[in-house]
Amino acid sequence: MRIVFLFSLCILGNFLSLNAQTNPAITTWLQNTTTTGSYYMSGNSTTIPNNILVNCQLVEYSTNNVFIHTKGIPAYPTGPFQDGNPSQAEDQDAIFKFPLNPTQNTGTSTPTTMGNIGVFINGVALFDYSDGVAWDPSSNSLCGGPGNSPCPGGVTMDWNRDAVLAEMSGFDCSKGHPADGNYHHHQNPSAFDLDLNVISTICNLYDADGLYTIDAMQHSPLIGFAYDGFPVYGAYGYANTDGTGEIVRIKSSYELKTTRGTGSVPSETTWPLGTFREDYEYIDHSGQSDYLDEHNGRFCVTPEYPNGIYCYFATVDENWNSAYPYAVGPTFYGVYQDREVSSVDENTTIYDSALSTIGTDVNTINIKIFPNPSYDLINIQIGGINNQDIEIELIDAQGKLIQKKKINKGQTIGFFDIQTVYSGVYIVKFLANGSSLSRTVIIDK
Repeated sequence: MRIVFLFSLCILGNFLSLNAQTNPAITTWLQNTTTTGSYYMSGNSTTIPNNILVNCQLVEYSTNNVFIHTKGIPAYPTGPFQDGNPSQAEDQDAIFKFPLNPTQNTGTSTPTTMGNIGVFINGVALFDYSDGVAWDPSSNSLCGGPGNSPCPGGVTMDWNRDAVLAEMSGFDCSKGHPADGNYHHHQNPSAFDLDLNVISTICNLYDADGLYTIDAMQHSPLIGFAYDGFPVYGAYGYANTDGTGEIVRIKSSYELKTTRGTGSVPSETTWPLGTFREDYEYIDHSGQSDYLDEHNGRFCVTPEYPNGIYCYFATVDENWNSAYPYAVGPTFYGVYQDREVSSVDENTTIYDSALSTIGTDVNTINIKIFPNPSYDLINIQIGGINNQDIEIELIDAQGKLIQKKKINKGQTIGFFDIQTVYSGVYIVKFLANGSSLSRTVIIDK
């Protein structure tokens, strides 16, 4: 019996190890135990350290669940928040418990709510469309939120405000902001300045960084998990749900109505169409696989899930501006549960991120260096998502190291200040996990 018992333990251990190396709900999280974050104050383009660890600090898993330990702080700088928001991104010291095998909700769909509805792979919170402000027909004014009267108790509000439009002036360059210290994104977490049509000037003074950069030529990366356990992807995917076809923008099936109609409705002059969630209607696009369902997802094959799984997408329009319902919603596809827990209540195995084979060769990374020739600044932009720490070196024609920087996992941009560097031909060298890549850049003054 003892031999059988030991053999069974060995089988279980091998199963868990295999599961850990193949289940994206375990392997995809960005882990870090040394790098701390930073933030901007308004008017100052120099970052200020916040001394809080970025990304996720620990990933552990059982047979059925994965536990994510995170401070809720991204590797890219946060702030400034120019709408009077008094908060900064603060340590959340949170644990999230996600199912390894999420299931469809076959009953009544659960609506998304204010606050966390998911977690990005860097441990940062995903919120839904709402900001807690609604239109109160009894007073013909907004209610809820800062500066407004409370909404009437026990009344379901018919018009609920869209945070992505209403709060845009308070988003930082990465399209995020905090609520009582909980830094979060309501939308696709890429920099405003990288959209095809730039609708915010916040990146003019602050780095155009974010969790990932949109790449219309590649399937978007897995960027997070919703509170029903299903994955959230970026804006692009395979045209066909079986993993075939060209790479296309995956589209929301929600469209703006032409009018709110008549009766007890908010004025379209005071509150233009798009101000409220109810300004959108779902249009069935059955048979068009590049359109999403009413939850903003579809069942499909992805690089991480070759056998297919239901996936949400962080939708954008043709200009890469965020498109309602932005990520998940207005209802969940799967079985919803509040995933934040106070402790780990199961026997678990710690996942060693060194086991991951993701991003081990720097030559596979989509890298842009601009401008080239350069005059005062060399910018390095990582395409897609950066899931490893990348050392970057600026080397002159004689092989002398001029500058050295690092792009941390969960960041997309790095730069060299070359105001004091002479004109000439230089090499930018990238090093990560034992592999290297070199690119030529010209400094012309």
